[in-house]
Amino acid sequence: MAPLVEVRNLKKYFSVGEGWFGRKGGVLKAVDDINFTIDRGRTLGLVGESGCGKTTAGRTICRLYEPTAGETIFDGAPVYSLSPSEMLSLRRRMQMIFQDPYASLNPRMTVGDIVGEPIDIHGLAGSKQERLAMVHELLHTVGLSPEHATRFPHEFSGGQRQRIGVARALAVEPEFIICDEPISALDVSIQAQVINMLEELQQKRGLTYLFIAHDLAMVKHTSHRIAVMYLGKIVEMAESVELYKNPQHPYTRSLVAAVPQIAPGRSRSRRAAAGTAGHAL
Repeated sequence: MAPLVEVRNLKKYFSVGEGWFGRKGGVLKAVDDINFTIDRGRTLGLVGESGCGKTTAGRTICRLYEPTAGETIFDGAPVYSLSPSEMLSLRRRMQMIFQDPYASLNPRMTVGDIVGEPIDIHGLAGSKQERLAMVHELLHTVGLSPEHATRFPHEFSGGQRQRIGVARALAVEPEFIICDEPISALDVSIQAQVINMLEELQQKRGLTYLFIAHDLAMVKHTSHRIAVMYLGKIVEMAESVELYKNPQHPYTRSLVAAVPQIAPGRSRSRRAAAGTAGHAL
């Protein structure tokens, strides 16, 4: 069976401002020639430190950013060649959950309008009553109450706001969801609840995930395969258990070594990987 998502030689470069006296500015290679596939109903974890390009990769895949080069194939369709009307249809099948549950929700809209907006855009409800019923069902799906539909985002905790973001993504019944560090801004006590909810939704709906994170232990728990990203490149990719047990690249080994250990007295080498995000310039 062909993969649902195939990323081929994807690049996304940003121009860095011009220097003094007309000198040419630099180029930031945020995403530099990456390749991977994701099978239906599976999760690929994309892990790396801040500034490695993983969020840019996710946004370029779903065409929030236009690529510098390369291609993303979604269910056989070349994403970057689609017309605006074709892209609108694709948005129903491909959604994104954003990292910051505080900034990703419009503070002037009620929860009902936030969750219902994708329903309106794609014309999925035939009446106001049907729209309201769909919103209530979505809120129930993510562990919230129908009464929450009339409230505003500032009335909710971070974990509840992220659940609202998940409900919004589910509103159009997508097949593929890019989860951009969906738990990094949440308290540790709430993180497991959100992760368990995402896994349960995947099992019930057959969803496919690209799970972006900087925490290797969390990615191992949520993903079937893991791709390690460093300075814009994927330096290693393997099944999650295998990568955790037998990391090959020095940067991957440093990520594994940084994972807290439960067993007392057990130590690992904690040498930092050479290079920083600044080396991408």
